[in-house]
Amino acid sequence: MKLQAKTQVQISKPVHEVFEAIVDPTKMEKYFITAGSARLEEGKTITWTWEHYKVSLPVHVQRMEVDKFISFKWPASGTETLVEFTLEPINETITELRVKEDGWDKTDGGIASLAEQTQGWVFMVTWLKAYLEYGIKLMTVVNSKFD
Repeated sequence: MKLQAKTQVQISKPVHEVFEAIVDPTKMEKYFITAGSARLEEGKTITWTWEHYKVSLPVHVQRMEVDKFISFKWPASGTETLVEFTLEPINETITELRVKEDGWDKTDGGIASLAEQTQGWVFMVTWLKAYLEYGIKLMTVVNSKFD
């Protein structure tokens, strides 16, 4: 069994709005990435960029179910891992988003990558919630510390 990073959040928005905020790069640029080459689509490879880290990564979209599920492989931690977003409507105005990243070996390096990626996903879901619910761009505040 490989190591897995997991986090989840409830967002007070309809499931379709949360889904679109994850697949549309112009929306993701408001809370997570600084640039995205294209919309997430099953079978496509797109690029996400974080200018403040001077990093661009390929995202290989594996599977998508509109308003329910997104999975992709990427090398963010130096190891290709599988990321899964599961969206579940709690009601018409609240969505639970679960994020899981899987694929690290049980080594010191794998544990370090797991810890770093877990922190990254907690930031991502928190920033997404702040953006969708309140229009706040927390990434801008945090990233100003890296300049």
